[in-house]
Amino acid sequence: MTDATAPDTIVLVHGLWMTPRSWEGWVDYYGAKGFTVLTPGYPGFEIEVEALRENPDVIANLTVPETVDHLAAVIEALDAPPIIMGHSFGGTLTQLLAARGLGAAAVAIDSAPTEGVRVNPPSQAKSLFPVLKNPANRHKAVGFTAEEFHYSFTNTLTREESDKAWERYQIPAPGNWVWRYGLFANFIPGHQETWVDYDNDDRAPLLFIGGSEDHIMPPSVNKSNAKHYKKSASLTEYHEFEGRDHWTCAAPGWEAVADYALEWALEHADTAPRTAPVADA
Repeated sequence: MTDATAPDTIVLVHGLWMTPRSWEGWVDYYGAKGFTVLTPGYPGFEIEVEALRENPDVIANLTVPETVDHLAAVIEALDAPPIIMGHSFGGTLTQLLAARGLGAAAVAIDSAPTEGVRVNPPSQAKSLFPVLKNPANRHKAVGFTAEEFHYSFTNTLTREESDKAWERYQIPAPGNWVWRYGLFANFIPGHQETWVDYDNDDRAPLLFIGGSEDHIMPPSVNKSNAKHYKKSASLTEYHEFEGRDHWTCAAPGWEAVADYALEWALEHADTAPRTAPVADA
């Protein structure tokens, strides 16, 4: 890093069915490049994967506003705006944080949609069916079986490779998030908790990264999400990696995704103070 004004901190936001452990490769990779790397967990997710599997009730009733407030507090405590990167639902949270005027640049990887994105490909519906098949799942944390995980997250890996990833990283996730934000958000009058002001001109530059083989958050979802920002004067771009699935941040070759995200963020980072943060709901 030679630009004294360039961000020196990267905040990595994990997705559902994951914990900060999912970023373990990226922490060392970006750290070796001289960055301070933070991986804040959602409230209750700070304990390890194994402990959450034993007692998923501690996260079953978590809400998105609680989570955004928690992550915003981490970012607001920093001396300068960081680069914010989020994967899957972490991409949704990254958009909500950027909408608050936080960050110098934001990258949403295989992002879950914010409110208003109405694209629901068949592979997404199949991926989320284990949670949506039972309304009672709204009130508890729900995980994927190893087979379901292979279809939804790691479909370009062998089953053996997928099972190793499932064993090390996968946890149950609040079923209410899938029901409320994935199923009902676009059908309830008024702004919901994953709404953002797409026309806001005063936010960080935002990059969407998609994977051509992603089942649970296919490229069509990410493209539609990015297009919602087309009226904003702030930069929004979309980039797609061919042949990559939802496990793109840990699958072989993940370094190419990390490099592209970082280079884009550094090139377009905007550290200017923002005067009109927009509420997310």
